[in-house]
Amino acid sequence: MSPVASGVPIGRSVLVKVPATTANLGPGFDTLGLALSLYDELSVTVRAEPGATVRVIGVGEGEVPVDETNLVVRAIAHAFAAYGLELPGLDLVARNFIPHGRGLGSSGAEIVSGIMAAKGLLEGFVDIDSTGLLTLATELEGHPDNVAPALFGGLTIAWMTADGPQHKKLMVHRGVSPLVIVPESTMSTALARSLNPSAVPHEDAIFNVSRSALLIAALIQSPELLFVATEDKLHQAYRASAMPETDALIQILRGNGLPAVVSGAGPSILVLCSDPAERLVAVDLVAKALTTPWQCLLLAVDFKGATVVPHPVEAVA
Repeated sequence: MSPVASGVPIGRSVLVKVPATTANLGPGFDTLGLALSLYDELSVTVRAEPGATVRVIGVGEGEVPVDETNLVVRAIAHAFAAYGLELPGLDLVARNFIPHGRGLGSSGAEIVSGIMAAKGLLEGFVDIDSTGLLTLATELEGHPDNVAPALFGGLTIAWMTADGPQHKKLMVHRGVSPLVIVPESTMSTALARSLNPSAVPHEDAIFNVSRSALLIAALIQSPELLFVATEDKLHQAYRASAMPETDALIQILRGNGLPAVVSGAGPSILVLCSDPAERLVAVDLVAKALTTPWQCLLLAVDFKGATVVPHPVEAVA
C-alpha cells in the first residue's frame, strides 16, 4: 500500500535534545545503559520542496551525509513509514556534541533524534507512545541498550521479548559521579562485537549475572560497591587487543581501586565514581598516566532523556 500524505503543515518545526549514553557498564552486556549530560540538538522544519537537507554543526561536520541518507533523516522516514505516512520535505540543523565512534551512543542518539523529531512533527496526527518510540528506535539500532537510556534517561535495564523491546528506568544514587575519558581514536562497534566468542564458560556467565545484579544495587543504593560490581568476564577481555591503550588505562585505574570499564564498544572509558572527590582522584591519575591526548569529561547522570518541543522557524535560520 502506498504511503499517504501526513498532513503535517509546511513550516511546522521542532527542537529535539538527546543525551549521550554509555552501555554495558562493565558486566551488564547488551542490557544496562546510562544517560549522560552531554547532548546533541536537532532542529527540523517541514518545507514545501520534497527531499531533505541537513546542516551539521560540531561533531561530524563535513563528515556525515547531509541528504536523505543521513541517519537522522532515515530515522524520521522510518517512523513516518511505520504509520503509513509519506515523508514531507525537511530542513534539518544538527548541533552535535557527542563524539562519534567512541562508545558514547552517537548512532543511538542520531536514531533517537530522528524518532523524537517524527513524534513532534506528527503531534495531533499520530500519538507515538513510549513503547512505540523504543520499538522504532530498536528496529534501527538492532538492540535497545543505548536507545533506551537516550529516550528515557537515567539508568535503564533493557531486554527483548516476543512482543518487542522492553525497558525499566531506575533513578541513580546522587553520589554516583560519572567520568568519561575519551581518546582521539575511534572503534567500530561491528569490530568490537566480532571479537566476542559465541560461547563463554559457565562460571563466567554466573560471575556476570552476580555482578550485574550487584551493579543495580550499587548504582541506586550503595555506591561504595561500585568497584566490585563493575567486574566483568563476558566481553572486555576479549576486546582488549583491539584497543590496547584503553585496556592499559583501565588496568591502571582499577589497580588504584577505581571502578573503570569500557564505555559501550569503546574505546572511551567510563569511571563510575562513588562521589565527586573520587572522580577528581581519577582525573589526576589519568593526567599522570597518559602520554597521548585523551579528554576527561566530568558528567552527570541525565534523568530526563530525550525531549522534543515546538521550535519557531525563525530560530532555525
